[in-house]
Amino acid sequence: MPQDKINPKHYTDFSITPVDAIEVWGLNFSLGNAVKYIARAGHKAGEPSLDDLRKAQWYLNREIERQEKAAAKQQNGEYKGDGY
Repeated sequence: MPQDKINPKHYTDFSITPVDAIEVWGLNFSLGNAVKYIARAGHKAGEPSLDDLRKAQWYLNREIERQEKAAAKQQNGEYKGDGY
């Protein structure tokens, strides 16, 4: 049986799919991708879990940098919004 390219097994083996969790939790792009890669780590055939964990770490670092910049702008009175 061919693999479902839209809903592959490494995302649908859970009680909630990563995309559903991301939408319910209202996560932005970076946090959503981190959740996606953490959820599939060790579940995607042929891909070492460390690869997915490093991808998740990259998105987490990006979000941390975005929030740090927003906090600095807020402290300087320049920040108005959610940092985007």
